[in-house]
Amino acid sequence: MANELPEATLREAELRRQLDGIQSQVTELNIARIEVAENPELYSEVQSLKEKFDEHSKQLEQSAEKLSQLVSENLTLRDENQALNTATSIPG
Repeated sequence: MANELPEATLREAELRRQLDGIQSQVTELNIARIEVAENPELYSEVQSLKEKFDEHSKQLEQSAEKLSQLVSENLTLRDENQALNTATSIPG
């Protein structure tokens, strides 16, 4: 059980790394939009970047939701485990 919380922390760090990557893509997308105004041939590249950004955003949101669920489940299991340990350690 002790390893699961650090694992959640590692997952959070991974999600933050992904978020940094997505923010970098947003910057690239904004630069591309400016270039499109000057060069219409870049429109398809901008659309591709936008689609990638949207997909990565969706994946990040799903990962964050899953992480939240796992942390909640972990806490519930930890509480149940502690209750079981307490119940079995009472002399009967």
